Amino acid sequence: MRPDPSGAAVPALSGADLLRSAPSLAQHAQLVVDDFAHIPGWQMTPEQMFALAQRVQTHLGNPQVAGVVVTHGTDTIEETAYLLDLTLTAEQPVAVVGAMRHSAEPSWDGPANLLAAVRTAAAPQARDQGVLVVLHNQIHAASGVRKTDSAALDTFKSPFGPLGIVDDDGVFFHRRSWRRCHIPAKTIVTPVDLIKVAAGSDDRLIRASVTSGAKGLVIEGFGRGHLPPKAVDGVRFAREQGLPVVLCSRCAAGRVLDTYGGVGGGRDLRAMGVIFGGDTSGPQARIQLMLALGAGGNVAEYF
Repeated sequence: MRPDPSGAAVPALSGADLLRSAPSLAQHAQLVVDDFAHIPGWQMTPEQMFALAQRVQTHLGNPQVAGVVVTHGTDTIEETAYLLDLTLTAEQPVAVVGAMRHSAEPSWDGPANLLAAVRTAAAPQARDQGVLVVLHNQIHAASGVRKTDSAALDTFKSPFGPLGIVDDDGVFFHRRSWRRCHIPAKTIVTPVDLIKVAAGSDDRLIRASVTSGAKGLVIEGFGRGHLPPKAVDGVRFAREQGLPVVLCSRCAAGRVLDTYGGVGGGRDLRAMGVIFGGDTSGPQARIQLMLALGAGGNVAEYF
């Protein structure tokens, strides 16, 4: 990003521009640029993410490619990275990277983040770790990473901390990543809606989603996975229409589980056929459901 005449930051840097911003990249890898798109993160769509995954898979099919770095707007990095993690089939490292400052700001973090991502993608110890998100010299697994602050340089966090770090003398992993599943999606199915509940939420948004053509729903419930009683009728309606409904927690971390009974409790929702999303965030579970629908068969087996 760089400022336009009005001072607003807009996409303007090509892949070649980014390489020139960090001349020392050439010391770590021989780089080939593939300009897939020039759009900000907030304009990225699931369909574009799926097309990106296909493009990356093509590169990974080349035995001469040691790794891939994807530059991406930070607003939707956690969704794109997770989609890549669920769909790609290769051992080479894939590092997704962004910047929290634009190129005209004195604190522009783009070159340093790009260098860290390239070094990670070139590191043998990063192989077969799934897709990685690299910013602020930290390496996170795509599954679980969250953007936690709207402006801080160290905004990306994982519930159990980063997998590793990029330091002056090397790339170091504290632990290995684990892949939840591979989804052999032939396409990505949209729309899938994400609805977050609050105290006293009713079923209006759920019913509106179903009647307007949603192919599936992801609901962020309370705590362990609970919904207000007035919202439960909407979930029942969605299930009666044959829509898959995935339940996640609106908490920053932790799993959903059918521990509690009563109307709107986990036991009640499980009995309706609601799919429990584990500790997956709402935005990532939405991507997962879109891919599961695109794979066909039993959607629940991918959660």
